[in-house]
Amino acid sequence: MYSKKLFLFDFDGVVVDGMNEYWHSALFALEKFLNSPDIVIDQNLYKQVSNTFIEMRPWVKYGWEMLIIVHEIIKSENPLNSNNKSHFQQKYHQNCQKILLDKHWVSEDLQKCLDKSRKYQIDKDFDNWVNLHKPFYEVIDFIEKIKKEKIKTGIITTKGKVFAEKILEKLNIFPEFIFGYESGTKVEIASRLSNEYEIIGFIEDRKKTLFDIKQNDDTKHIPCYLAEWGYLKKTDKNNLPNEIKLLNLKNLEQLLAI
Repeated sequence: MYSKKLFLFDFDGVVVDGMNEYWHSALFALEKFLNSPDIVIDQNLYKQVSNTFIEMRPWVKYGWEMLIIVHEIIKSENPLNSNNKSHFQQKYHQNCQKILLDKHWVSEDLQKCLDKSRKYQIDKDFDNWVNLHKPFYEVIDFIEKIKKEKIKTGIITTKGKVFAEKILEKLNIFPEFIFGYESGTKVEIASRLSNEYEIIGFIEDRKKTLFDIKQNDDTKHIPCYLAEWGYLKKTDKNNLPNEIKLLNLKNLEQLLAI
């Protein structure tokens, strides 16, 4: 029997809404570090997040994919828009890989460009960068209440750990664990933590990730919750298996009874 309990949270889309930050940081990465000949950066692009980007966000798993999506939205020829986005979504991963191939890009290099973009913004104007993230205060309150119950908390994000730490510090949240993309997949991280802790819940807004958790022998016992307030596809709420519960901000408090 475990003596230590742990509750896990995804970050973007669960603890904070990072839509503005992803758009800004991806744009800046394209402008300053990628230097693609197919795009021209208009400074007005920074003023408002593209609706197409918002619509594409639920398909994204890793940060480097953001650069591909933003690049496709702002490129001069045949840009990605509301009219042709469904075709891109139908074969999302294949399309991302095709663009990598066509452009002679490497996903790790794109991720480095995104990390450089964030570091530059943090060094130059930290407050402006961190304020691009809009916190879900109900989740922050829930984390504080969990900690009062002597339950440890962990954040698992596909952001770099150092960037997640800076945002969490600004929000005055200090989880026992913060894992960035450098630590491996969410299933791998949860599996390692399961060796030492009783994981009593994992809140995530990516349905596929929760499916992966439930299909892995080492993590299938973890109670999983799909965050209704996150970046969901229109079909994500449909046909949820019994072992994955749909969660909204209003019934977060009910989880304290576990």
